[in-house]
Order: sequence, then C-alpha cells, then structure tokens
Amino acid sequence: MAIHSIMSMGPAMMPAQAKAAPTTFESQQKFGAYLKDAIQEVNSAQVQSDMMTEKLVRGEDVDLHNVMITAQKASIALSATMEVRNKVVEAYQEIMRMPV
Repeated sequence: MAIHSIMSMGPAMMPAQAKAAPTTFESQQKFGAYLKDAIQEVNSAQVQSDMMTEKLVRGEDVDLHNVMITAQKASIALSATMEVRNKVVEAYQEIMRMPV
C-alpha cells in the first residue's frame, strides 16, 4: 500500500473543501423555517384527530382504535411541543439573569 504525501495529490484527489459557515441571518432563517414546519405538523395532527373524532360521532365508518391512536398522537405531539417551549423560555430567563 503506497502512502502519498498531501502535496503529491492532484486537485481531483483532494477532499471537497468545507462549505463556508452560514451567516447569522441564514441560520435564523433556517431555524425559523424548521420551527414553523414543526408547529404546522403539530397542528396537522390536531386537525386530523378532530376530523377522526367527528367522523366517529357522526357514525361514519371509522375504527375506534384508529380514532384513539390519532388522538393520542396529537396529544403527545402537543405535549412535546409545550415541553420544548417551556425549556426555551427557561433557557431565555436563565440567560437574562446572567450578569453582563
């Protein structure tokens, strides 16, 4: 097995250069988009749960266990979202208490 020095490698053999780090604005935009998507998914789960419950109440052809599973998924998603929100608020409050 031949070991070549880094200088002897041609440009095609060099590893890809690391992409430049995103700016603060880009990072904020990406985080904002991620947060918006996550909240929309939670809302979608809540809407789907409501629709399944309404179908059950109207007597349409839905299985009770599917209604319960959908409702539980929506409940867990909302609970997880609230816990994340609480942790973010707690972290913000902790940062604001730090002396400058």
